Parts: sequence; structure tokens; C-alpha cells
Amino acid sequence: MSNVASFFVETLIRAGVTQVWGLPGDSLNAFTDALRRDGRIDWLHARHEEAAAFAAGAAAELTGELAVVAGSCGPGNLHFINGLFDANRNRVPVLAIASHIPSEEIGSGYFQETHPQELFRECSVYVELVADPAQLPWVLEIAMRAAVEKRGVAVVVVPGDVFFADAPDRRPSAPIRASSSQVVPAPEAVRAAADLLNSSEKVTILAGAGVAGARAEVLALAEALQAPIVHALRGKEHIEADNPFDVGMTGLLGFASGYRAMEHCDTLLMLGTDFPYRQFYPSKAKVIQVDIRGEQLGRRTPIDVGLVGGVKETAAALRAQIEPGRKDKHLSDSVAHYAKTRAQLDDLAVDDGKEPIHPQYVARLIDELAAPDAVFTADVGSPVIWASRYLHLTGGRRLLGSFLHGSMANAMPQALGAQAVDRDRQVVALSGDGGLAMLLGDLLSIRQNELPVKIVVFNNSSLGFVELEMKAAGIVTYGTDLQNPNFADVAESVGITGIRVEKAADLRGALQRAFAEEGPVLLDVVTAREELSMPPAITASQAKGFTLWALRTVLSGRGDELIDLADTNVWRRLFH
Repeated sequence: MSNVASFFVETLIRAGVTQVWGLPGDSLNAFTDALRRDGRIDWLHARHEEAAAFAAGAAAELTGELAVVAGSCGPGNLHFINGLFDANRNRVPVLAIASHIPSEEIGSGYFQETHPQELFRECSVYVELVADPAQLPWVLEIAMRAAVEKRGVAVVVVPGDVFFADAPDRRPSAPIRASSSQVVPAPEAVRAAADLLNSSEKVTILAGAGVAGARAEVLALAEALQAPIVHALRGKEHIEADNPFDVGMTGLLGFASGYRAMEHCDTLLMLGTDFPYRQFYPSKAKVIQVDIRGEQLGRRTPIDVGLVGGVKETAAALRAQIEPGRKDKHLSDSVAHYAKTRAQLDDLAVDDGKEPIHPQYVARLIDELAAPDAVFTADVGSPVIWASRYLHLTGGRRLLGSFLHGSMANAMPQALGAQAVDRDRQVVALSGDGGLAMLLGDLLSIRQNELPVKIVVFNNSSLGFVELEMKAAGIVTYGTDLQNPNFADVAESVGITGIRVEKAADLRGALQRAFAEEGPVLLDVVTAREELSMPPAITASQAKGFTLWALRTVLSGRGDELIDLADTNVWRRLFH
């Protein structure tokens, strides 16, 4: 008779799982041994469990299929928690196998004892302890179904001794895969939304991650409404490319055209978005919100009509009821404003002959030189700003990041997970120097797992976005300096090709070389520290904050920061 660990492995295989990310440990020994003996699932060794969880989350987001992580008891699986929070908030299906201390010791304050079923409850859609082998078939299958149907993290906690126990005798169920369904709002709800849209002269669409798979229907609805489409960051990869109605982003990472198109509308149609920043919603417009999850309706801004349904089905239902003959002035004005804003942004992404290199130029060249189906990952902070503004997601490109959880250090481990899904597809991580350093040890995981990822480090020797927040609040920057090594040398020391770039004139050739290499490459690019990334609307308090920061910086004896700020931003914006 097989043991519980073998039963686990067989169930995963039937569900189509081919990889498990994690770290081995004594309480997990039976499981990793079962993987070894079976041989059909690849064990992908990470040097830190947090990196393993980020990698699995990226794999799940890229494929839409269940990804798996496994870690040993106590501090081992506890390290998963940040990556699992990210996966759960991104709504991607991940199964976490958290081994536990021996059953008879639970509750005694034993070595490495934690209570995983409590610790992981907030970052999961399902978590349960298997105390008896007889529970296993039910708990494991319930967990996997919860992960794929609720699209989130499910955690199964198993004491190490239970893994060794005889497996229960039970016939296997059908392979656990996500089901497909269509959810359409009630006809009267669609009618109410259509009536409001038909009575509105200026409609703007805000598109989020929920528009995935609904591109044609959303564009058809935008055409019928003559409505510009503003995209949230997680909607960018699904709706931006080759979209004649697109007017860019809004929010802290966005720019003026997206903000303007929302502020100037009389009705905002929210499609599959949970855009969190209340200050960027229009102040006077009516609001219609469409979401597959009814509990999301109205939690960010007051709404006038709420529709529970899939974006694809609901957009088609609304389109059928939109009256013809709408005027296009709001759309044409918004698109023209976007063209102007886009040109201004592109004017900043140039080689102006100065050092250090402008980060916008780095992102623009990455966009130009990367493969048409590349997968990009971007660290929270300034890299995600430049990614959101300068990467064009055409031809099947993808952009992954910690866009809801907002964790540092996500880009490199997410690139590992994306690359493990397809070793022939180009994967490019846009890493901050602070983010890369936080999980620097998992550069070793790149070489160990033979993953040909390309890492571009935006090295400005600071926590740049934190500094911007301090300046906006009128605070003298403090505690944000980073004493960095030459990251290219670090990469070389672990068997990864390392390239250092300090001059903009050398950047194009370095990127071309990096992207042409068959194996992994780390490109360490020295970028301007004082580059400002302004939100689309500056509040009075932010303007006051910058003034206070400038005054306090001078009084603290650090006036050279103001000179660097002006040299990096003000003069080239005025005279470029």
C-alpha cells in the first residue's frame, strides 16, 4: 500500500501539476522522497521559501493552472506567507503544502512549532490541518478545488509523520481542473445600466484585470458608446495594445490623459476592476460597476448601478442595448489628449548625453528590443512605474507584478516561475536595486534550475519611490540610501553573465547582448536617483510637501539634492 505522500503526488499528477517549488526539510522528507521515486513532477529548488511562493504565483498567473509550493515545518513554510499573500490577492490558483511538527507534539511548544492553519488563514481561500490519514483525500481535493474555482491560495497542513502513514483506500476522483461558466446579470439590471449609458453624453470606461478574455466585447462596447478606455495597471496587458479607444492609465502610476478622461465624463463604466485609489475617481460622475464578485460592488466609490456578471457576457449584453448615433467629441478629445501626453512621456525617455542614465530610457529600450511575446516582471517602486508607462504589451506579451499586495522583491522570483513554465520564452525582470538585494540569494536558484531569465537592475542606490513619498510629504529623505555592490560582478560569481552599464551610449548594445544570450543574464544599469515620477494630478498638500521638503533639505545642509533634482528633471522638461 502506498503512503500518504505518494497519494499526494498521484493526486497532483492527475490534476496536471508538473512542477513543485520549495525547500526540503525533515518534516517534508516523505513528500520529497515520493516526488523522487515517481519522477513525473519536477522539484524546483528555491533558496528562500518566499521566492518559491512568488515563483509559483507567477506560474499560476501565466498559465491559469494550479501551481504548487511545499515547505517544511515552522519557519520553513512560514517564509511562504508574503508570496502567498501576493498570489491570493492576485487571485491565482496556488496549493501550498505546509508540513508540520510530529502529531503527538502539537500543542506542546515543541521545537519549530507554529500553527500554520491559523497563520495562513488571512492569505488563503482554504486552509486545513490533516490530523488523520483518512481526512486526506477529502481535504486535499477540497483544497485544490477551492484554489482553482475561487482563484486563490489553498493550504494543506500535514504533520511529517502523517506523510509516512498508509494512504486511505479510496477510488480517485476526476482530475481537478477549473470549470468554465458564464454569469450574466439579470435583464432588468442590464436594462438599468443601458438606460443610464444611453442618457449620458460622455462615458468613460475603466478596465481592470477582469477584462481578460473579453477584449473584443469591451472594444465593441466602447465603439458603441464612443467611450475612451482608461486601464488600471492589471488591465494593461489585456486591453491596451492596438486599442484605438485607449487613453492610458490613471492612479499613482498613471498620467494626465487617463485622469482627465475619467474626471471629464458624466458616467464612468467600471469593468472588472477593483482600482483602489479613491482620490482618482471622478468627483461628479454617475458610476456603473460590473464585477463577477458581488461583494466588490461599490467598495471603492459610490455606484449608481451594480452588475454581477462576467465582463465578456455583460459587455455583450450592454452593447445590444446601446442606442446608435452617439457623438464622438468626448472620445476624440480624450484620444487627442492621450497622444499629447504620450509624446511628452516619450520625450523624457531619451539619451540626453548625461550620466547617470534616465530610467525611462532604459524601459523604452527594453520595450523596443525585447521579444514580441516576452513576459515582463516588475518590482514594486520605480521599475513598475517605468514598466507601466513604456512597455507595449503587443503580440502576446505579459506583465506580472505585485500590483495589489505591493511587495518589494517580487520581480526576480516571479521571473523564475514564469521561465520555468516555458524555458524557450523570453522572460525579463525589471528589478529595483532594493528589491533584488532583498532576495539576492535566489540568484543561485536561477543557475541551479537552469533558467535563462534576463534581469535588468534599475540601480539608483536608493529606495527611490520611498524617497519620492517622503518629498511629497515634506520630509527630508532619510534611511533610503543603498550601498550597493556591482551587481554584475555578483552575478558572475554565481555563474550568471553579468553586464554593467554606466553610460547611456552603451545601453542599447548591452541590452542586445543580454537578450541574445542563451543563458541567464543580469544587466546592472546605473540610473538617475533624482528622477521624478509625477502622478497625473498633484494635490495642494503634495505641492506644499515638495516645498517643505526643499526648504528642510537646504536647512539640513543637503542642498545638493535640489541641484541634482533640477538637473535631472526640471531643465530637460523645459528645454528638451
